[in-house]
Amino acid sequence: MKALLLVSYDGTGFSGWQRQPNGRTVQQVMEEAAERAFSRPVTLTASGRTDAGVHALGQVVEGEFPDHIPPAKLRECLNVHLPPDVKVIKSVPAPESFDVTRAAKRKTYCYRAYYAESELPLFSRYAARLKGRPDVKKMQEACALLVGEHDFAAFRAAGYTSKTSVRTLYSVQIEEKPIPEGALYTLRVTGNGFLYNMVRILAGEVFAVGCGKQEGISRAFQTGERSALALTMPPQGLVLVSADYGIESLLP
Repeated sequence: MKALLLVSYDGTGFSGWQRQPNGRTVQQVMEEAAERAFSRPVTLTASGRTDAGVHALGQVVEGEFPDHIPPAKLRECLNVHLPPDVKVIKSVPAPESFDVTRAAKRKTYCYRAYYAESELPLFSRYAARLKGRPDVKKMQEACALLVGEHDFAAFRAAGYTSKTSVRTLYSVQIEEKPIPEGALYTLRVTGNGFLYNMVRILAGEVFAVGCGKQEGISRAFQTGERSALALTMPPQGLVLVSADYGIESLLP
């Protein structure tokens, strides 16, 4: 039986989603839990890979499970064997022809950063600290430039390639909330797909523009040069929020 799992995890203690020869990964921990739960190996595939230190609120994971277990019960079966930093939120059946990686219509990520005169321990695991207080209006202007179909070649990590670097961003929004002695910023990005490190590079540029850097997005689109953009933001501020498959009966 093919089923889908909606998974949430704190990425702090993981070397990303995908299994690696060295390092604790989400895939490894989940597959080991599944083998303990069902007394047989289970291979799990995610909607997309997350890097070391990156979190997920709504990662979608696909696997083949024993037919005699109701899909809704898979959550309980797995959570008993999973550690506190990764849990299954929901489990549902999936069509046999379903492909969790290729079928996603759009994905949403958010990146959080904060400004404060002193480092705030309660934010350090889930947000990056900014050196200056950014101008929200300037960041909104930068966000507007990113919306639409563009060649995002400049927004990917060096050495990583894909068939095409053209992607469509449907929405790029920044929100500011006051916190003690500062402000928390949430950058929310929805698109049809993302290149390696694309959201972290994008976030770095938006926050840098807010802090006074000359906007480099237009030049980056024209030239494909990574040097037009600011530094990549650290991983702890990034959260995979959701993957949308456009099918109401499946996971949101």
